[in-house]
Amino acid sequence: MKYYIIAGEPSGDLHASNLIRALKLEDPDADIRCWGGELSEQAGGHLVRHYRDLALMGFIEIVASLGVILKALKFCKKDIAAWQPDVVILVDYAGFNMRIARWAKENGFRTFYYIAPKVWAWNTGRVHKLKKYVDKLFSILPFEPEFFAKYDYKVDYVGNPVNDAVHKFRLNPNFRTENDLNDLPIIAVLPGSRKQEIEHMLHFMVSIFPGFITRYQFVIAAVPHFPQKYYESFRRHPNIKVVYSQTYDLLANAHAAVVTSGTATLETAMFEVPQVVCYRGSTISYAIARAVVRVKYISLPNLIANEGFLKELIQDNFNPNNLITELTKVAEDDNVRAEQGRQYQKIKSLLGHPGASETTARLMVKYLREWGVDKSEPKD
Repeated sequence: MKYYIIAGEPSGDLHASNLIRALKLEDPDADIRCWGGELSEQAGGHLVRHYRDLALMGFIEIVASLGVILKALKFCKKDIAAWQPDVVILVDYAGFNMRIARWAKENGFRTFYYIAPKVWAWNTGRVHKLKKYVDKLFSILPFEPEFFAKYDYKVDYVGNPVNDAVHKFRLNPNFRTENDLNDLPIIAVLPGSRKQEIEHMLHFMVSIFPGFITRYQFVIAAVPHFPQKYYESFRRHPNIKVVYSQTYDLLANAHAAVVTSGTATLETAMFEVPQVVCYRGSTISYAIARAVVRVKYISLPNLIANEGFLKELIQDNFNPNNLITELTKVAEDDNVRAEQGRQYQKIKSLLGHPGASETTARLMVKYLREWGVDKSEPKD
């Protein structure tokens, strides 16, 4: 069968790549065309558009890039229509993918959504659009099926792909030596993967380094779609290190972490690294978000545990003084570290066993065959 997959950022590329591998095992004849990155391409997808062209965040930032987005939407629709896939698979990236879902459904294409839009956080009215335009929704957070059930929308909870990715990770025993790191405990600095969030976050994150210089080393997790010179402008001190495409190795070696809110907070939790969660956006984007967001927490670990056990420094509260205070706690207060560890175990229990990608692929192929999309005999 022919699968058209759309992922719009690095985390989506990671999860799409694992899904691609699982689909190829479930359906050996799978022909996969995708939007994503190097990981999806390496997994066997034919890459149409790279996520670096679309990695946007914030209401105002997206409006400012509206021309780019509209051009990409037009190209995507044309490409789908020309290729005629058996199904369009949307991976996270709700702003773009919800528009594609509507168009695809209205033009007779089957639609699957993997990693549901966070409609439980804001804009619950989107649930009705999901029901209308998405044939099957595959949920990755344990509280989502109950939420969608309130709207009479049955979804498939498949487990969390972060669990898969961490489970499959294999530690590089030479990580420290290959990256010129000394024996001091590591503070992992995870500023995000989008240009806007890095520029809002990273200079604050590294500004506190002088207060920790004798006890710790700061290591920035960099993403490959930005050149080395880009990160150099944020380093401020020669003893702040930067590692590229080695986030899991960094977390596996970290003593504590400073993390931009997003998927990375859950990844950090899965590695059981004590962390401080941070977020800062443009003033207008933040004001809009405050008006529409309906959840108590912004970080995935707090949301899954339904407890505010991670400190969240948001907007004006994200400043050097507060960051020094909270980082000192997670790095040096045994009680704080132990409580985060207990909550991390609770989260792992709630997420269950690895296998989200395989479960999702199995269900996708099953549904397509039940609907008669695949005319071949089921594979053993």
